[in-house]
Amino acid sequence: MMFYYALPHLTHAVVTLPMALFIPAFYADDLALPLAGVGAAIAASRILDIFIDPLIGIVSDRLRTRWGRRKPWIALGTPLLMLAAWMIFAPAGQVSLLYLLGWSSVLFLAYTLVDLPHKAWGAELSSDYTERTHVAAWREGLGAIGQIMFLAVLFVMEVLGQSENRVQLRVIAAIIVVSLPFLVSVALAKVPEFPAEELTGRRYLGWDALRLVLHNQAFVRTLVTLVLLGSAVMIQATLHKLVLTHVVGRPDFFAAMILAENLAALAVLPVWMKLANRAGKHRAVMLAALWVGLWSLGFPWVGHGDAVLYGFLIVLRGSSLAAIFMLSNSIAADVVDHDIVASGQQRTGLFFAVWGIAIKLAVALGVFLGTALPAAFGFEPSVAPSAVAERWLMLIYGWLPCLVIALGVPMMWHFPIDQARQQALRAEIAARRVERRR
Repeated sequence: MMFYYALPHLTHAVVTLPMALFIPAFYADDLALPLAGVGAAIAASRILDIFIDPLIGIVSDRLRTRWGRRKPWIALGTPLLMLAAWMIFAPAGQVSLLYLLGWSSVLFLAYTLVDLPHKAWGAELSSDYTERTHVAAWREGLGAIGQIMFLAVLFVMEVLGQSENRVQLRVIAAIIVVSLPFLVSVALAKVPEFPAEELTGRRYLGWDALRLVLHNQAFVRTLVTLVLLGSAVMIQATLHKLVLTHVVGRPDFFAAMILAENLAALAVLPVWMKLANRAGKHRAVMLAALWVGLWSLGFPWVGHGDAVLYGFLIVLRGSSLAAIFMLSNSIAADVVDHDIVASGQQRTGLFFAVWGIAIKLAVALGVFLGTALPAAFGFEPSVAPSAVAERWLMLIYGWLPCLVIALGVPMMWHFPIDQARQQALRAEIAARRVERRR
């Protein structure tokens, strides 16, 4: 069941990766749009999510159909996601910042329609502390495999001499359009969706319900940590290709480097799962983030021709990325248990909607900082950078994410929901469900 549930993320992960790794460099380098403008357009396209995500989360929590609460949204969003991905990844001719802003907004809306209900659905597949990690691991594991498969395709294309960004992005768009309908259909047909959990006691509505969410200490800590970790990772993801092109001087190394990074992340994922079972998910996710920061410290010493050193640092740094996303989703499911006890309702969609806003804010902040700060210090891809501009680029690329990650450590190290607390919450939920049925 977990395998079938995770299948759509094979392609969902392929949608998100290019928005950081390919699109900023493609629109700035190949289409000659200003780098800071590209970053601002992608960041601005997330503003609509502030209003749309909670709406989708709340409605999906309350929706009652014979197909379930989550599945109809995934079916609705899939065709729109396919269209938007094609328009962004395979634009016809010269385009403007307005074009990028418009279709990026559509893409992120469609992604919310499919990804938010998919995460909420997965969080509700199990109530066990450890098994939730397995569900999240299947999702992130297949996501990593999907990225590996498409990067392998790009690597083969580069070996065959097809290294142009425009050609590679068109292939990515084709992969999305061809694979997504089949994978989504299998998941919707094979995996059950369980009824919502409702308990005895007072039910909260309106402002009282929102205030209850904001008073959830575990939720607020997770929210802040997501923004910090996500923006740190996205700063580097935005600049990977620009660093390879303008500092290392090996743009052809890109597909092989990201492929190796994903293979390392997938291979080491079981190690992080064991660490989470032993030390707790909250501490394991912070150790995984600190691992990213540790190897990022070496980036400012990378210079022209240092492809081997750069690739070595990238692979070691990236070996914990899948674990960060996997453990974050598992922790989020535990936080929802706290709210079920407090509110008497299962509001998984609302919680994942707010987390989704935090993640998108992190993406927007990371892309903005990763483009605006280098530009402010004189780095512009369309002109030959000075030595000073290159130096600032590498300091922003390597050390700024380390600082941001360090800010998140105090938020999660003494997290209030560990395995014992989660089991106590589930016991109370079970008792109150029995009482409600009487």
